[in-house]
Amino acid sequence: LRRLMSMISRKSSSRPLQVSTGPAQSAAAGSWQSAVQLPLPADTAKAIADYLRRGRPSCDSRRVFLRARAPHAATFTSSAILFAVRTALKRAGVTAPRMGAHLFRHSLATSMLKQGASLEEIGQLLRHRSPNTTAVYAKVDLNALRPLALSWPGGVR
Repeated sequence: LRRLMSMISRKSSSRPLQVSTGPAQSAAAGSWQSAVQLPLPADTAKAIADYLRRGRPSCDSRRVFLRARAPHAATFTSSAILFAVRTALKRAGVTAPRMGAHLFRHSLATSMLKQGASLEEIGQLLRHRSPNTTAVYAKVDLNALRPLALSWPGGVR
């Protein structure tokens, strides 16, 4: 949630956001304090450019993303973001034991793992400091783990 909040509260004057299909630079907040370069899909770049040109409310704030209702430049709180995420997930028909922003990270990691990404690659993308943090995703892909399992002595009963 902290990473999501850092992107939402990002000011356009801090570093230019490159709205193109090339790499997009985004600043990380909290204890990470480093810039990360990630590819920006063309449809996402188009949506952000559209928002900046036509959808963004008029105000003096340099923030990229604003509140839809006045005061537009008000700071987003973690509870407001959690409410928006839960509302969007419910509207999309998503059901999960935990309905928060972490669900996006977990879904991304699971999808990457199923597509053959290594745990190291997933950990780098999610900015995990320890491989042990990323290792929890190994248990998700049971089909990949089955061939590694040792047979039970005496067979299955």
